[in-house]
Amino acid sequence: MSFQVTNLSKNYPSKWVLRDVSLEVGPGEILGVFGASGSGKSTLIRAIAGLDKTSGGTVGYRDKDLTGLSFKDREIQLPQAGQNSSGWGLFKKNKAQDKAGSESRIRAVEDALEKADGVLLLDDPFCGIDQSTRSGLHEKLRRAAREKGLSVILATSDYDEICAVCDRVAVLAGTYIRQTGTPQEVYERPATAAIAAIVGRNNLFPARRLTSNKVELPEFMTLQGDHRLFAQKSEKRVLGAINQNVTLAVRPEHISMSFGASFPEDNLLKAVITGVKYFGAMTIVELDCTGLKLEAMVLRLVGLNVGDECMVGLPPDRILILKD
Repeated sequence: MSFQVTNLSKNYPSKWVLRDVSLEVGPGEILGVFGASGSGKSTLIRAIAGLDKTSGGTVGYRDKDLTGLSFKDREIQLPQAGQNSSGWGLFKKNKAQDKAGSESRIRAVEDALEKADGVLLLDDPFCGIDQSTRSGLHEKLRRAAREKGLSVILATSDYDEICAVCDRVAVLAGTYIRQTGTPQEVYERPATAAIAAIVGRNNLFPARRLTSNKVELPEFMTLQGDHRLFAQKSEKRVLGAINQNVTLAVRPEHISMSFGASFPEDNLLKAVITGVKYFGAMTIVELDCTGLKLEAMVLRLVGLNVGDECMVGLPPDRILILKD
């Protein structure tokens, strides 16, 4: 008895905002809708809720077709568990909450969690709330979804929040859902360069393949710095034509740094430290590898100074080949 959105579309006279969006959320499951600012997340939530008219598609729950019904009519159609309980819940930001501050937003979130019974739609509900309180609300949301069997859709542009709360995530970009999976799957295996760019920190750079698509580890030449790098084994469809550019991606946490030892099994590049950014539990080190700009992540800031020379290793099995 899942909650289903099928081929939902929304357009304005000048442009499409959503096209053929399909989602399915089971009882007790939290599905995150993730995307950059302006990608259409709030529009999707409003369209699903019946607050905005759609340009096509259907919305259904427990064999009931809710398509075309207003928000209030959808509340009536959905089964209610008891007094003070609604089968259709929605939390959305509004100007009154923004003026009242985070305390008003916290009360609104807690009220939505208490009353919802069936479907709960959340549009960036934790924005502006401090980390400690937000963590507590995350736990309340997970518990409410599990104990009540709620089908929850949470829209947010914070991927850390997706990882902390959601069972699955659907990435919205360019009016379409581009990828769906667990937060870990999408983070580790983004389907495109556009997704890799918004799902956490990533080093993205263009390169051209040098070797046959039959070799175990394909070799590439970076367009910046002319570095030869081996990447992980990939399917032929991902490699593309040998004379066409692709995007290579490597996460900052996968880059190793050395001031003496070598990593013969890795792609080794000489680098100069151009910047050091301290973020508490970790530090981002900016590097210039003779034209190829990279970021590495280290847990402790020890003896790293701008201008220092070092060697960096890029493990081939950590370099993704992405389509643009």
